[in-house]
Amino acid sequence: MGRIPSLKNFNAFPHAEDHLLKKTYSGAIVTILGLIVMVTLFAHELTFYLTTYTMHQMSVDLKRGETLPIHINVSFPSLPCEVLSVDAIDMSGKHEVDLHTNIWKLRLDKYGHIIGTEYLSDLVEKEHGTHDHEKKPEHTFNEDADKMIKSVKLAMENGEGCRVYGALDVQRVAGNFHISVHGLNIFVANQIFDGSSHVNVSHVIHRLSFGPEYPGIHNPLDDTSRILHDTSGTFKYYIKVVPTEYRYLSKGVLPTNQFSVTEYFVPIRPTDRSWPAVYFLYDLSPITVTIREERRNFLHFITRLCAVLGGTFAMTGMLDRWMYRIIESISSSKPRSGMR
Repeated sequence: MGRIPSLKNFNAFPHAEDHLLKKTYSGAIVTILGLIVMVTLFAHELTFYLTTYTMHQMSVDLKRGETLPIHINVSFPSLPCEVLSVDAIDMSGKHEVDLHTNIWKLRLDKYGHIIGTEYLSDLVEKEHGTHDHEKKPEHTFNEDADKMIKSVKLAMENGEGCRVYGALDVQRVAGNFHISVHGLNIFVANQIFDGSSHVNVSHVIHRLSFGPEYPGIHNPLDDTSRILHDTSGTFKYYIKVVPTEYRYLSKGVLPTNQFSVTEYFVPIRPTDRSWPAVYFLYDLSPITVTIREERRNFLHFITRLCAVLGGTFAMTGMLDRWMYRIIESISSSKPRSGMR
């Protein structure tokens, strides 16, 4: 009868006797370098595994009857708060926001520092397509109007500006909101500015967003500066709002919006009846984007880890053998050269 093979015959990792093993300084150096490389690669792979990534999906937007939040923070370095007003209107021609409670104004000095107290913004109540300065003029001013004109002129002489900030909640339909001097009576405005060509709507958009922010969001108008010199006109920002859902790894869902924008500047002309302003005209995309956080598979992490560590171990073994052979060949050649 044949002998049953011993289990030791299947050993893929045979070991030499201790007296046959030889330890060298070169092997120690290679081992230390290999351990450093292994630890570095392990840390990199672990960080890569723990870091989440995002997946993007697109689908038809099915939301109905919800509001669209708009967060604004805009400074006007050349216009006092008394003359600025904010107006929002949708395509149906109906005002849908209460600016008295949601929009605030801060007085700024010529250096951009906050002075004085906060002002509640005015809501310009008017029908779609009409403005106060287009109504029938009144040629007499009362004492309040005269007082306001003097106050505004003094503020402009001192280089006073205004910061408008807050939030609007509008219907999810196309519309616009604008910041302007349209709330003034036409004759009051002429007394203050001496014509529409002297209204400087230079502005800095510190922040403009259409919902809460999620990791990695980019609002293209943030920190945008538009300063006019020796000219005036109307700025128009055409905004395409993209409904977005951000789904966290914890299964939480954050409804918000992204947007893209193009801008257009219309210089004032002597024949224009309209006064300079800053318009934000927005429309909604019919497509919604879902951004989902994902984490890499654990088995994928183990596979990459084994490949990296195993490859490093094999490379250090090869390097050790090469260095040993080189050192041995150099050592063996020295006596021969001495004998000659």
